Amino acid sequence: MQAQILAPAAVLVAWTLIVMLWIVPVRFGAIAKVEDKSVFTGKQGGRGQDLEGKIPDKANWPAHNHTHLHEQPTLFYAVTAILAIVGAGAIDVTLAWIYVAVRILHSLWQILVNKVPIRFVLFLASSIVLIILAVRAVMATAFADPSLAPQ
Repeated sequence: MQAQILAPAAVLVAWTLIVMLWIVPVRFGAIAKVEDKSVFTGKQGGRGQDLEGKIPDKANWPAHNHTHLHEQPTLFYAVTAILAIVGAGAIDVTLAWIYVAVRILHSLWQILVNKVPIRFVLFLASSIVLIILAVRAVMATAFADPSLAPQ
């Protein structure tokens, strides 16, 4: 097994936890500033989504990004595990670090600025890198037996 490909995945896990912790002061700070606390009553067992429209949008951006970090990156974790098992090459490790760097930039942009055109470009860039990694994982597994590779 090749551990180098797992390092970017571990960093993205750590980043996801940082974003999770980022939610707490931002949301509680926004809730504390709401004058009319009655907007938070009337529903037992509320969820974070219930805060939409009740606190400033910017206070919900870290939570939105946290959700995004549990969507597409799950495929990244699977791809890195596959590549770790079959043997990642240097290009795979480099691509994995690029993916993580772009996802962290995407997070920071979404949490701090949240202008959709730039956010979309960052999402598209990370998606392209993930697609390349996925294709490389398919190739590494489908052609793992040299006798099966096309001649």
